[in-house]
Amino acid sequence: MGLFAKLFGGKPATPTYPSDELTINGVKLRLSFFAHASIAIEYEGRHIYVDPVVGHAEYDKLPKADMILVTHSHYDHFDMAAIEQLQRPDTHILCDKTSAESFSGDCYTMLPGAVAEPYTDIRVEAVAAYNTSEHQLQFHPKEREDCGYVVTLGGVVRIYISGDTEPTDELKALSDKKIDIAFICVNQPYTMTVDEAVEAVEAIRPTIYYPYHYGQVDEPTDVEVLRERLKGVCDVRIRPLA
Repeated sequence: MGLFAKLFGGKPATPTYPSDELTINGVKLRLSFFAHASIAIEYEGRHIYVDPVVGHAEYDKLPKADMILVTHSHYDHFDMAAIEQLQRPDTHILCDKTSAESFSGDCYTMLPGAVAEPYTDIRVEAVAAYNTSEHQLQFHPKEREDCGYVVTLGGVVRIYISGDTEPTDELKALSDKKIDIAFICVNQPYTMTVDEAVEAVEAIRPTIYYPYHYGQVDEPTDVEVLRERLKGVCDVRIRPLA
C-alpha cells in the first residue's frame, strides 16, 4: 500500500491501461489491452482475463478474475504467478490440455471442439490452434491440442481469440459463427505472416479485427500494411499489443 493510502486509509489506485468501450448488439463491453497476447474483457461487471503474464500488467492491483482463459503452455501465454494474483476461490479457469497438466488447482481442460458454459450467459468454445507451415511445425504442433477460443456473451456477441495459430481449416470454419470481434495473431517466425493474417480475417470477416501478439521478436510486423490490406473487409484497430 502506498504512503497516501497508509496515511489516509484509502486503497491503492487501480492502474489504467489502454481500453475500448464498445456496444455490440446492445451489449456493453470494455476491452483492455496489456501487452502481446494478454488482454481483458469486462462484461456485465464480470472480468475475463486472457493469457495473463506477469510483466504485462500489474495484475495484483486489478479486479479479481471471474474467468481466466489460457490458450497454451508457452511462457508468454501461461504464467501461474499471474493466475494466482488474479484468481479467487470461485474463479473459472479454462485452459488447454498441456497447461492443465501442470496446473495445481481446479480448471476446465479445453480440447479443440470442447464447449464450456461457466455462466448461463457466457459460452466458451475451443478452436484448434496450430502451425501448418513446414518450417514452423515445431512451435505449435497440432497434436499438442493448443486452443483458441470463441467467447459468446449474452448469446449475441462473439469474440474470437486465436491463440498462436496459422489460418487453419478450423479457423476458416468460423465464417459460420458471425464473429463480432477477432484477436488474430500476426508474429514471425512463430505464427502468421501479414499475408496469412489477411487470409484469416478475409475468411471469417469479423466486424472488428485487433491484430495481437505482433511483437517481442526480432522480425517486426508492419501493422499499418495489415490495416491497408484489410480496407473494406472490416474495421482494423491497432492497439498496443506488441
